[in-house]
Amino acid sequence: MKLAIIGGGSTYTPELVDGFARLREQLPVEQLALIDPDPERLEAVGAISRRILAKQGHPGQVLATANPAEGLEGADAVLFQLRIGGQAARNVDETLPLDFCCVGQETTGAGGLAKALRTVPVVLELAEQVRKYAPNARIVDFTNPVGIVTRALLDAGHDAVGLCNVAIGFQRRFAEGAGVSPSEVELDHVGLNHLTWIRGARIAGEEALPRIIEEQGSEIAGSLEMPQQVLRDLNAIPSYYLRYFYEHDAVVKHLRESESRAEQVAAMERQLLEMYRDPTVDTKPELLSKRGGAFYSEAAVELISSLTNPAGEADLRVVNMRNRGTLPFLADDAVIEVSARVSSTGIEAVPQSPLPAHMRGLIAHVSAYEELALDAAIRGGRDRVVQALLAHPLIGQYDLANRLGDALLAANEKFLPWAVAR
Repeated sequence: MKLAIIGGGSTYTPELVDGFARLREQLPVEQLALIDPDPERLEAVGAISRRILAKQGHPGQVLATANPAEGLEGADAVLFQLRIGGQAARNVDETLPLDFCCVGQETTGAGGLAKALRTVPVVLELAEQVRKYAPNARIVDFTNPVGIVTRALLDAGHDAVGLCNVAIGFQRRFAEGAGVSPSEVELDHVGLNHLTWIRGARIAGEEALPRIIEEQGSEIAGSLEMPQQVLRDLNAIPSYYLRYFYEHDAVVKHLRESESRAEQVAAMERQLLEMYRDPTVDTKPELLSKRGGAFYSEAAVELISSLTNPAGEADLRVVNMRNRGTLPFLADDAVIEVSARVSSTGIEAVPQSPLPAHMRGLIAHVSAYEELALDAAIRGGRDRVVQALLAHPLIGQYDLANRLGDALLAANEKFLPWAVAR
């Protein structure tokens, strides 16, 4: 198998490579193509990737290239992990909205819209390269905002599925707590990307979520930075990103008093790249665990293995996919994040029992925003940007949407040719 990674110079990549080496029986990667326009990153990440494979006795070859045609040629699967504008643009996404008393976050709210505006056009251009040079490849998108980017790819006719590591993190956590293998934990996971709830967790065939909430609720709530009572009241475990909705004002206050996550990550990336350049380093550094993306490699290996397994056996995975009636209150072409049966022949969502009104309402509201955000990212236009902000439940005021929209466009002009001429 040949696997291509667009954005292969990311500091995340050694995490992936370590997973490919450890899980080679599940996903036999013969050639790994790292595609990235940054020569310094590409050299450093390519070098440590080769050392990691060699250290673990993996026979796979690593190709590091800035040429998409070379990297994509003959690929069986392509993983997208891009960050247009790097941590500097992310820092703006996280800090500029705070000036308007809105949450600053790279995928949620105004920052998420700015990231979508920068990212979607680039992803679509690169996806056309995939269509040209690897027409049979499956595209797996890990690029945020995953829901919006995945919908852009699907709307353009690409064979794509979105991936997030939130669900696998909970699966691994529950498995460890129960002393079972992760394959024995099945999640009832539902919502939109970064707007999800776990409504059930079957462990060895038995429903365990009520017990998990009672026995581990305090620890889980602490990691989510929410009160434990939230889990009890919802009878579900919300993703970390729900705190931006459930505790918006408190989060804004905290963020205004803190160093941005982008600044923290930028410092980590500088250290990681120095480590990657060290020819004696042949394992992924411990610092990488603080970068984020826990279990990213396992999630990617599992999903790509299911998508490419010639036996066609279906595996239960949590993915971003077309709604197609799964949530009846959304349009069929909306993209949702749910548990699904995934195989080389297709992806079928697990049927969902009716959602409580508070979940339905928030999902529908944010899904409508995502539809408008994608339209703005593809067609441009100040009015479309303002409409998307107006539709977002964390913004939703006319004057605020206009002022915030103008500020976002001014801050992102170099990434948005149409914004300069507005």
